[in-house]
Amino acid sequence: MTNSLAIDARGLRKEFGAKTAVADLTLQVQQGEIFGFLGPNGAGKTTSIKMMLGLTAPTAGKATLLGQPLGDRQTRARIGFLPEHFRFHEWLTAAEFLDLHGRLFGMSKAQRTAVIPDLLALVGLADRAGTRLQAFSKGMLQRIGLAQALLNDPQLVFLDEPTSGLDPLGRRLVRDIINGLRAEGTTVFLNSHLLSEVEQTCDRVAFIRDGLILQTASLAEFTAEGIQVTLRVGNTSPQLLADLAQFGNGVTEGVNGRIHLTLPHENKIPELANWLINNGCNLYELSPQHLSLEDRFLQIVGEGVMG
Repeated sequence: MTNSLAIDARGLRKEFGAKTAVADLTLQVQQGEIFGFLGPNGAGKTTSIKMMLGLTAPTAGKATLLGQPLGDRQTRARIGFLPEHFRFHEWLTAAEFLDLHGRLFGMSKAQRTAVIPDLLALVGLADRAGTRLQAFSKGMLQRIGLAQALLNDPQLVFLDEPTSGLDPLGRRLVRDIINGLRAEGTTVFLNSHLLSEVEQTCDRVAFIRDGLILQTASLAEFTAEGIQVTLRVGNTSPQLLADLAQFGNGVTEGVNGRIHLTLPHENKIPELANWLINNGCNLYELSPQHLSLEDRFLQIVGEGVMG
């Protein structure tokens, strides 16, 4: 197993009685990578995270975090975690809450005193240090939870739906924090249903459905693959639509005679343009547009699965 891997999971499986929550979790995440974990509700995302964190024991398989086996105590001290469903100590103030977790991490008083004000400022809660958590909104609790996940200056951070309940400004703040972690070389494992946020922050993503990893790819690969093209030619015909199927799929004729199709890769664009011209078509428009991460999600995971 390679030292450059922050996560190396091989065949992790979790069964609850007759129910299989995760069938085969196999993935590798490089150190310093921002990695997105995508799938519909009930796909096994949270169970996968809990197995990797040692919060639930896998039925089968093995994995390492930061080069050490699951459950290694010294390694866990270098990991941060923001769960999707959290219940914090509502009788504590924001500063007291972070101080408690700092003591659980074994941080000295001097360390806690130095880092807590900076973290509160980082998540936009500097003026709420003395406010009890019971007075916090859902979004504020999400942000104090993020501060808690970063308290121990972790090398690896698991964020399970970190932007849930946040407004656009809050989501921008989380995005900026994740980009800051990337600059520091921190690995982030991000589970989020907000695909636009994933698209703006992650280096690579894995798609999971029914407890199985369907595909892992870099966002850079997605910018080259799966190109939606709009054509406008002077002489559309049923035969032309049939012939265009050799270049891609989903060939349809829309309003004003425009033709839409999806190419498998951007290197098909000049080939398509040359073919049209060589076959006597008057080409007035050829507009390529990369597929969004949501489009790719629906292609890979399937329609009708978003919960």
